[in-house]
Amino acid sequence: MPFNFGIKDVIDIVLVALLLYYIYRLMKESRSLNIFIGVIVFVLVWLFVSQVLEMRLLGAILDKLVGVGALALIVLFQEEIRRFLYSLGAHRQFKRLAKFFEGHRNARQSEETRQMIVPIVLACMSMGKGKVGALIIIERASPLDDIMDTGDRIDANINQRLIENIFFKNSPLHDGAMIISQKRIKAAGCILPVSHDLNIPKELGLRHRAAMGISQVSDAIAIVVSEETGRISIAMGGQFYLRLSAEELEQILTTELS
Repeated sequence: MPFNFGIKDVIDIVLVALLLYYIYRLMKESRSLNIFIGVIVFVLVWLFVSQVLEMRLLGAILDKLVGVGALALIVLFQEEIRRFLYSLGAHRQFKRLAKFFEGHRNARQSEETRQMIVPIVLACMSMGKGKVGALIIIERASPLDDIMDTGDRIDANINQRLIENIFFKNSPLHDGAMIISQKRIKAAGCILPVSHDLNIPKELGLRHRAAMGISQVSDAIAIVVSEETGRISIAMGGQFYLRLSAEELEQILTTELS
């Protein structure tokens, strides 16, 4: 029987390699790498026993375990699966396609977006100068109702003075995150999922890890004002944008929210 190896086989191998590499990175970031390696070892043993050695009894037992294990893996890796699916949907090419079908926003909506952005930028610059720590989350397509429920509901207009008062050091809400949704301050003092990514620089604190965490599980924009240095950063799509000036902060928010 002739051995046929064509371009389809090359593409197949490359796609499988990319998929395994991406899963490896995802598991490494979430500290689930050892579990993932254990699953791979189990699958290899199952294939060797059932396909190579053809042990019917042991193979049947492992077959049953694999059938039940598929459901167990979904429960065990539900957070990683959610992040994987989100990362696919949040890819830039898919966003561009969605924007194409949405159409362009009108001038009124752009002006409303600017009116929302300006007080946020001014508040961040003011808090940065005073070295007041802050964590502001701007909701986009992914709903953050579960995050809002961990804090205190506010539902107020976006105002520079209100933002600064919430993050004032003696305020009972200053340690949590502020959630902005539908161009309003919806909640404050909220608790965010903390990222365990080992690639986060050690000089970045818990606020930055929380900002990275929410950016990895949603499409939200997380703005961080460092209490130690006063520097302003953004976490978005699982990436950091550090040491931003007022102009850079405004430009990023305008681009992403328009």
